[in-house]
Amino acid sequence: MEIKRDLYLQRLIDRMHNGMIKVVTGIRRCGKSYLILKIFRDYLFGIGVDPSHILQVALDLRENAPLRDPDAILAHIRSLLLNDGQWTYIFLDEVQLLPEFEDVLNSLLHIPTVDVYVTGSNSRFLSKDVITEFRGRGDEVHLFPLSFREFMSVYTGDVYHGWAEYVTYGGMPLACAMRSDEQRARYLEDLFAETYMKDIIARNGIVKTQELDDLVDVLASCIGSLTNPSRIEATFKSELHSDISRNTIYTYIEYLKESFLIEESGRFDVKGRRHIGSPRKYYFEDIGLCNACFGFRQVEETHIMENIVYNELCLRGYVVDVGVVEKRVRDGEGRQVRKQLECDFVANKGSERLYVQSAFQIPTRAKEEAEKASLLEIADSFKKVVLVRDVLKPRWDENGILTMGLFDFLLD
Repeated sequence: MEIKRDLYLQRLIDRMHNGMIKVVTGIRRCGKSYLILKIFRDYLFGIGVDPSHILQVALDLRENAPLRDPDAILAHIRSLLLNDGQWTYIFLDEVQLLPEFEDVLNSLLHIPTVDVYVTGSNSRFLSKDVITEFRGRGDEVHLFPLSFREFMSVYTGDVYHGWAEYVTYGGMPLACAMRSDEQRARYLEDLFAETYMKDIIARNGIVKTQELDDLVDVLASCIGSLTNPSRIEATFKSELHSDISRNTIYTYIEYLKESFLIEESGRFDVKGRRHIGSPRKYYFEDIGLCNACFGFRQVEETHIMENIVYNELCLRGYVVDVGVVEKRVRDGEGRQVRKQLECDFVANKGSERLYVQSAFQIPTRAKEEAEKASLLEIADSFKKVVLVRDVLKPRWDENGILTMGLFDFLLD
């Protein structure tokens, strides 16, 4: 089963010959190696690049163990360069296995007509500050697990059954290829515990591992809800009878973010045009891994839909915040008070902006008015969209707000 990942292929194509190291980051097992060593390599063959001008080293293979020496791999690459004026493409897979890989990559940048692409698959390499290791000469392509559109491109059933699978088991490519629910669940549970969590624990020297496990459970249970370390600390004290400090909670959250297990979305005051501090929202990069935290016993489709919409906006290149819109209303005694309305997402990409509400269902007129309340208070002319889980024909109202079905949004 081959899944096309055209969005990321195009991003690599757009970065060819730009004089920078192309760094493919992303959560482990999301398909980084396959993107570079199969999809992009096939593209190069298709445009006429000779195989002698494509050099690849999979550093995780036993036979390539001698090349994990920095000087050895540089000598190996230089010995294979033809120096005929044609571009040579170098692929280094699992580059974190190479000591002093930063120096090796910077050395490669000084070789004319060499284009370098690397991947890595542990939390040391996937740290969000990885690009700074290359002294400003790294160009990141972040790879997400399969989007719903990518998932449906190989799913053999209808969109409704596909959605049911996706909201439960997510978009990790290997899980999607498995035949039974039992296989998928066991794979994701083992992947989460034995790969991601152990990697974070080992890298950061965490001793109280149960507190980290509990924190992940708390974050998974509050998707779509505003929270912060202080609130989480209170939850630990009242429900788990733990004395974990808010500073430790903050540190653990940073570890989870660095390994791309979770993403953090801040709040943006739409009218004031400024970012607001805590609280924030947290979303999982793959919803199957989120569900694995609970053994697939708590699949809350409403919150999962919001998480999937957030991920979709991010993979389309938007920077996504939670919108806050202030409105003056009268209280029960007739006094004017300030009320904060929430717009689920304020998505920015360059000069483009998009306001999005994830509504799941709008069964009544009152529910529709509630979902649109924050959008109606936004006076600018950027597009405003309400996404509904139900299938419906896209429609605009007199205020310029578009209501459309979730599947149309995700598949278009």
